[in-house]
Amino acid sequence: MQARNITAKSSVLFAFAACALLIALPNGAAFAAYPERLVKIVVPFAPGGGTDVVARTLAQEMSKDLGVSVIIENKPGAGTIIGTQSVAASAPDGYTLLMGTFANAVNPSLQAKLPYDAHGDFAAVALVARSFNLVVVNPASPIKSIADLVAAAKAEPDKLSYGTYGTGTSAHLAGELFKHMAKVNLTTVPYKGAAPAITDLLGGQIQVMFTTVASAASLVESGQLRAIAVTSAERSPAFPQLPTVSEAGVPGYAAEAWYGVYAPAKTPPDIIDRLNKSAAKAVQSDAFKKLGVNEGLVMVAEPPDVLDRYFLREEERWRQVIKDAGIKPE
Repeated sequence: MQARNITAKSSVLFAFAACALLIALPNGAAFAAYPERLVKIVVPFAPGGGTDVVARTLAQEMSKDLGVSVIIENKPGAGTIIGTQSVAASAPDGYTLLMGTFANAVNPSLQAKLPYDAHGDFAAVALVARSFNLVVVNPASPIKSIADLVAAAKAEPDKLSYGTYGTGTSAHLAGELFKHMAKVNLTTVPYKGAAPAITDLLGGQIQVMFTTVASAASLVESGQLRAIAVTSAERSPAFPQLPTVSEAGVPGYAAEAWYGVYAPAKTPPDIIDRLNKSAAKAVQSDAFKKLGVNEGLVMVAEPPDVLDRYFLREEERWRQVIKDAGIKPE
């Protein structure tokens, strides 16, 4: 009888100890350490573009660190809204992530209503990289500098045009910001992609573009395009000979694209921390160093609070540009 009581007491004590352990460990971590299965990064663009390339490189390097497969799922459409919404609706368990971009900070100002809260439905993981555009002209053009571009635009208002590809893209808004800050007017000519816009620039149908490094670098190197400035706040190590737009005649000008990783809101802080450390390690890899040169990226690997502050600044800045230019979604 006494032995039976001791056994019963032992069982109760064991049960209490087990419960205490589960309470002490967040989200049932007693059973499995994160990650234990495949992690997915949603890219809200079609395969092959700059965001896709950055995300795939990140996935490859993070997979090595996390010890599980990290894959890319492309969900393009509606100006990144479809893919972004899918992540907002996902379980906050660290297994579905979003590759956020410039578009995430712009869409709240372009769209009257979004199917998600751009702030409340997401948890920042890491600001991975920033990039810039090149200001390019036809090499036969008399425009050889930003000062020349401003002078030509003021001498012949409405005669100069710049090509862009997609309403609210970094290439589009970089041009609108330039017009506003330089107090000039350039006619905006929309295209369905960088390639047809560059073709018309080469053919003389448009006079200037604010375009990505990936789309123009090889043409600049071969002499088919002339780069006159970079849109970043500081000179780029990839193009040290090129001045910034700011130092070349439009003080204070800066227009960047960026890449940041997000998880659904309410993802546990320990998982966010694990993912942040993995992303920070990934951008130090040789693969990312090579990508930085090819895509004109500046690797940053900043923590979640930095991404949050950066996003808010970008959102506020581009909201004013969009309002002043009267830009509406396509």
